[in-house]
Amino acid sequence: MNRLQGRKLVLGVTGGVAAYKAAELVRLLGKAGADVHVVLTEGGARFVTAVTFQALSGNPVWTDLWDPRMDNNMAHIDLVRGADAVLIAPATADCLARLAQGRADDLLSTLCLARDVPLLVAPAMNRQMWEHPATQRNVACLAGDGVTIVGPAAGEQACGETGMGRMLEPEELFEAVIAFFVPKRLAGRKVVMTAGPTYEAIDPVRAITNTSSGKMGYAIAAACARAGAEVVLVSGPVALPVPAGVKRVDVRSALDMRAAVFDALPGADVFVGVAAVADYRPMLAAEHKIKKSGEQMSITLTPNPDILAEVAALSDAPFCVGFAAESRDLDAYAEGKRANKKLPMLVGNLVADGLGGDDNTVVLYDDAGRHPLPRAAKADLAAQIVDHMAGLLPPVGGR
Repeated sequence: MNRLQGRKLVLGVTGGVAAYKAAELVRLLGKAGADVHVVLTEGGARFVTAVTFQALSGNPVWTDLWDPRMDNNMAHIDLVRGADAVLIAPATADCLARLAQGRADDLLSTLCLARDVPLLVAPAMNRQMWEHPATQRNVACLAGDGVTIVGPAAGEQACGETGMGRMLEPEELFEAVIAFFVPKRLAGRKVVMTAGPTYEAIDPVRAITNTSSGKMGYAIAAACARAGAEVVLVSGPVALPVPAGVKRVDVRSALDMRAAVFDALPGADVFVGVAAVADYRPMLAAEHKIKKSGEQMSITLTPNPDILAEVAALSDAPFCVGFAAESRDLDAYAEGKRANKKLPMLVGNLVADGLGGDDNTVVLYDDAGRHPLPRAAKADLAAQIVDHMAGLLPPVGGR
């Protein structure tokens, strides 16, 4: 489910030092299957040349309102015909002012005025320029006109100062473009979910854990955020970046995870238990490192709480989605788990098919039966899982 495959995007690059990030953005968009056409302003060409963008996009780069390469000499009209969106990154303070005023004195400003497709802008400027009342008025005006403002972020700037105005990184802009095209089927919903392994301490340096990478859970968190949900992700120890628009709460043990889940649960519409929570933990964790003695050693284990079962048993339980990773007899164990915990939906897979990897094969189980999904990247599976889940939810406010 590649949301960018075959989409035509017009990328405007204006005269800011952040123009170098636009080159990587073009590469990411093209790799995802988008057809990218770059419009480079005179200022933008002072930072990155047209040759670079042409090589990365595979398309001619447009710079001149009077460019004769189009038969009708109307690049400002034809470039946006058939386009799915226009994105300007970086969008300088001058660019924002031109757009707010409806200027049409170069190719980029003219095609923005002549377009009938969505416009996204990624502001990039010095913090004082961003904070200036004139810039804020222009941004408010553009937002009121239906323009999507992406960023900016706070951070270190080229001028040496630190503050708001830094353009989002290419990966963040890429994620924002994908999210723009995802139907907001979870708008108005709060999703609390878990991901990754838990770490049950034996002593300060040893623990019982598992090989869960957290990739599936993080992919689902990203898909929920793209679909418009407020997402709280309670995560065990993983080496993954936080998905855009997701609030992550870091935990280590199953007891920590349970506490964090119940802290986040008020107001939740959906709970998704993706984490590979350890079934048992050492009854007592040693205060200091256990020294090797050469003798046999035993560790007494005690059961961990079943977080998903506890949430599902609440009198005002949110819509609960479980996950079952099994080594055999997937249908029997997955449906048994769904029935025992009274879950409206469960996602099952065999550990040999995807635990820790980038791809997986899963089966969705609900009251209507089993729904196998073809093997795919976890990000694509996550989008299909979230779409299926959204279709089972009651209307907003109906729980």
